[in-house]
Amino acid sequence: MALRSTKYNIEPTMVRHPPTIVCYICGREYGTKSISIHEPQCLKKWHNENNLLPKELRRPEPKKPEVRTITAKGFYDLDALTEAAWTSAQSQLVPCNICGRTFLPDRLIVHQRSCKPKAAK
Repeated sequence: MALRSTKYNIEPTMVRHPPTIVCYICGREYGTKSISIHEPQCLKKWHNENNLLPKELRRPEPKKPEVRTITAKGFYDLDALTEAAWTSAQSQLVPCNICGRTFLPDRLIVHQRSCKPKAAK
């Protein structure tokens, strides 16, 4: 909330942020205008990174979620679209076979270098 100041009083004004959509590939938020530019580039980057992974860590290509994004009043249901995209992005994570934490496959390789099983008491 921003404050608007006049000589005699200070009254709060609401700052409206533009609506955002979550990328179904990487899970980051983008504006409604830029998501269509981002997604093809993100998918290309995803393919490049996936091809560099060992065969056991390679994943199938993420599919864009099929969500009914138009409500009865003709508006986009951004909440449903965001939720489906977030779920899709989270499904790309791979669990560590030692501690169970989830990572993107390229980060899992780095994590596993230092992950040690807990010592038995």
